[in-house]
Amino acid sequence: MKNLFYRYRHAWVLSYAFIYLPWFLYLEKKVTNHYHIMHVAIDDYIPFNEYFIIPYFLWFFYVSAAILYFFFAGVKDYYKLCTMLFTGMTISLMVCTVFPNGTDFRPVINPDKNVFSYIVSFLYSKDTCTNVFPSIHVYNSICVHIAVSHSEKLRQNRLIQAGSFLLMVSICLATVFLKQHSAFDGLGALVMASIMYQFVYSGSYVRGRNEVSEKAIG
Repeated sequence: MKNLFYRYRHAWVLSYAFIYLPWFLYLEKKVTNHYHIMHVAIDDYIPFNEYFIIPYFLWFFYVSAAILYFFFAGVKDYYKLCTMLFTGMTISLMVCTVFPNGTDFRPVINPDKNVFSYIVSFLYSKDTCTNVFPSIHVYNSICVHIAVSHSEKLRQNRLIQAGSFLLMVSICLATVFLKQHSAFDGLGALVMASIMYQFVYSGSYVRGRNEVSEKAIG
């Protein structure tokens, strides 16, 4: 048992959930009115499509599966992914804390239309239209695909690479076609991911992080 705990001691990183979840739930309850509306002109030209609820919910599997895979398959990649994910998620919460934001263009949903509309209706009832900028759905999806594309074990698998890319794009599109986010929220997530990429996957930071990971593996 002692060896098992030592081997998987990098699990400590996942304790971030105890920071993120209470903070996120606090914002969901606090930010209910008097928030800045996120909206750009292109939002008005994007039609609602309930079928995008499929990739939207696949996001949960996509992110968790990536973390789980790298947890066992490669500590270096695991640390990079978690660093990028959790730093961006923290920045997003900070933005929403000091700059309350949300949307106001959710359509009226007929839950009896089909099963997909029913699920969207359920989502709307449980998830508020606030705390949307930058989009965590978009940001995390980009982070996961970056991790997959940089993995030495996965980069040679064209099927996984293509599947990851298509799922990432589908999830990003789902945020706007479900009217969960403004296109501006996605743009903000893209910019944040681009900046974080420079810190996590290039330069001296990577060398330092690799040294830490190698010690953890050893």
